[in-house]
Amino acid sequence: MTLNVNTELCKRDGFCVAVCPLGLIHMQSKDAFPSHEEREEELCIKCGHCVAICPEGALSVGDITPDRCMPIQKEKILDPEHVEHFLRFRRSIRNYSREKVPQEILSELIRVASHAPSGHNTQPVRWLVISSEEEMKHLAALVVDWMRTIIREFPDLADLMHLDRVVAAWESGRDRILRSAPHLIVAHAPESERTAQSACTIALTYLELAATGFGLGACWAGYFNAAAGMYPPLKTRLNLPEGHQSFGAMMIGYPTYSYRRLPPRNTPVIEWR
Repeated sequence: MTLNVNTELCKRDGFCVAVCPLGLIHMQSKDAFPSHEEREEELCIKCGHCVAICPEGALSVGDITPDRCMPIQKEKILDPEHVEHFLRFRRSIRNYSREKVPQEILSELIRVASHAPSGHNTQPVRWLVISSEEEMKHLAALVVDWMRTIIREFPDLADLMHLDRVVAAWESGRDRILRSAPHLIVAHAPESERTAQSACTIALTYLELAATGFGLGACWAGYFNAAAGMYPPLKTRLNLPEGHQSFGAMMIGYPTYSYRRLPPRNTPVIEWR
């Protein structure tokens, strides 16, 4: 990944050298401009730290150029009070309007969530968005089939997860699997990619938090996630690319209700050393 330096703009302050995660940028002397060694260019993970840090906009790495980077707007940076309110405002939404979310809004939400960090900037996450009501019901029914198998073959585990209650609700017409949400967003990645699990989890967390800014509600599809990792009929139905695995899924849609308060949580247990 070629490092390009505009020598007319560069002040040789060394910021890019200091922030490069892999230590690939060097200045041979105080008067020298930043550079890569040729053998190190292939090691660049294209994180953009060097481009983001330069006050003068003097650096670019491959196609990451200053003009392609959104400038930081200090007036939009949250202070601690706003951060707390934003994070505590998030609720796990389990009651959804039947109204579909426009595809362009879901696309923009996923675009924002895709800025989540990943190990070595591998960015392995791929997204599957399911919006068909018929398909949502079919997937939920497969999860119920999986639950019946667990109840029959692993009763202690089924009791721990209260699966009998979930199956009974389904049989009485209440969906406690996907909560009759209008959409399900699945994060998947190559099963062989060592960063895949954490990358998908972090990306889905970004998605859940970002959803509030779009007027949407979201909730982790826990039962679906469990079944998608081990139940062959559900894996087949998802029809993910060869070698890919579902590492998490999120129900999403317009909330039926508006919450009024921010409930407290347990005081964090902290050990200082």
